[in-house]
Amino acid sequence: MTTEPLDLRTQKIGAARLSIVSNSLLTLLKLTVGVVSGSVSILSEAIHSASDLVASWIAFFSVRVSDRPADRDHPYGHGKIESLSSLAEALLIFAAAGYIIVESVEKWIARAQPEKLNLGMAVMGLSVVVNVLVARFLFRVARRTESLALEADAEHLRTDVYTSLGVLAGLALTWATDWHFIDPLVAIAVALLILHTAWQLTRRSLEPLMDAHLPQEEVASIRRILDSEPEVLGYHKLRTRKSGSHRHIDAHILLDDDLTLLEAHDLTERIEDRIRASIPNVEIMLHTEPYRAEQRHQHEHHGGPPPKEQNP
Repeated sequence: MTTEPLDLRTQKIGAARLSIVSNSLLTLLKLTVGVVSGSVSILSEAIHSASDLVASWIAFFSVRVSDRPADRDHPYGHGKIESLSSLAEALLIFAAAGYIIVESVEKWIARAQPEKLNLGMAVMGLSVVVNVLVARFLFRVARRTESLALEADAEHLRTDVYTSLGVLAGLALTWATDWHFIDPLVAIAVALLILHTAWQLTRRSLEPLMDAHLPQEEVASIRRILDSEPEVLGYHKLRTRKSGSHRHIDAHILLDDDLTLLEAHDLTERIEDRIRASIPNVEIMLHTEPYRAEQRHQHEHHGGPPPKEQNP
């Protein structure tokens, strides 16, 4: 008996749901143990997980919206909601890191000593195992579906793995030495790592919002297709951008002046099909221009040859 594979949208929503459940449980567990033990590093991890939980809800919302088809009010689709949600997650992480630093400094000054360290170490160990498994799953789905929101969520969980390991080591060292300053020091280190993650996530989120071009390997693939077509005598104004998992490409191609409208149309369709086969989830708009007429126009109005291809 065979089953139909899940569609990409269903996979993304299922992965986001899993992230919400795991983050909810870990946040509640860390918060409870952090309050009981008085450990600022465990509380910092609880805050980190809480920010991940909010990020998971944002990712869940965005993946439900981003794959909606284009409509009259959104002719280019809804893909940029993933970039917006990813940016919102980064801002939440910045705020969480700032709060952790403030709390850590206050605990350091007060020379507060955490208690029930064995319980805290057990919670951190459980957090590492759970987040490793969930993050791997989210990364697989994010790569398969090209979801920036899920990738951001997975990055949060991967950072949580590192920070949980750091807190676990700090608690073990505090237990072994009885040095009170280790706990807030580890919490500050966690906050700095969180800030780095937030900055990287902010940069990746802004690129689609600023209509940055597609990755160079994808742009090179488009160029190879255009260059390999003998009937394409030149091209210019090649522009690319990405919106969620959807890519948008447009370019002007120069064809022989004597081609009929039908021949030019058929050629354009063939080129667009080749690009679609090479690059997934793509919308293409090729504008055809007569080669010799364009040469005359450039010479008469601009004093030079037709425009050369430019980098996107």
